[in-house]
Amino acid sequence: MGAHFELQPGAGDLQGLAEQYWKKAGEKEKELEAAAYEAGAAIRNGEHTLVNLEAIVRWKSERVVHYLIANSGEKIRQALKIAASPNASVHDAVGALTGLRGVDLPIASAILAAIFPERYAVLDFRTLEALGHARHDVDFYADYVAFCSRLAAGGMVQPQDELPGPTPLHALERALWEWSRQRSDEARS
Repeated sequence: MGAHFELQPGAGDLQGLAEQYWKKAGEKEKELEAAAYEAGAAIRNGEHTLVNLEAIVRWKSERVVHYLIANSGEKIRQALKIAASPNASVHDAVGALTGLRGVDLPIASAILAAIFPERYAVLDFRTLEALGHARHDVDFYADYVAFCSRLAAGGMVQPQDELPGPTPLHALERALWEWSRQRSDEARS
């Protein structure tokens, strides 16, 4: 039965939310995101290294980075090779990445989104809240990516060409995240 998602913000608000997300991001956040997408492109182009993996993981969770060095260079190369394969299924790509020490499903989703920003979205508690959901496993992630891809393909949000990960899917992810952040800020006020 797949996961059920229901878009919480208005479809007409998504582009503005994606723009607000980037405007509100601090310089360090912007630099980390740009570095992550550059590393993702390098991985996509065959550079399956700890340095590239580390740049992506640092973007999403600085506290996890130190776990990565417990993985051998060969194990990292093999996991990234599978994740960067255009023919890998969501299950295979996630399975290869979560086989690495320090990589759970949300981190694996960030790695995949950085490698293929047109194909994968980051699984994050804020974006899930914006879709009316909070549970996540690999099947859930596959459903989440498919749902977000359908939304992005619907043209509700345009690529932010001047930003890292310049795809409609990543702009949607920014919009969903910003919607959740705004709700959280309003609840605290």
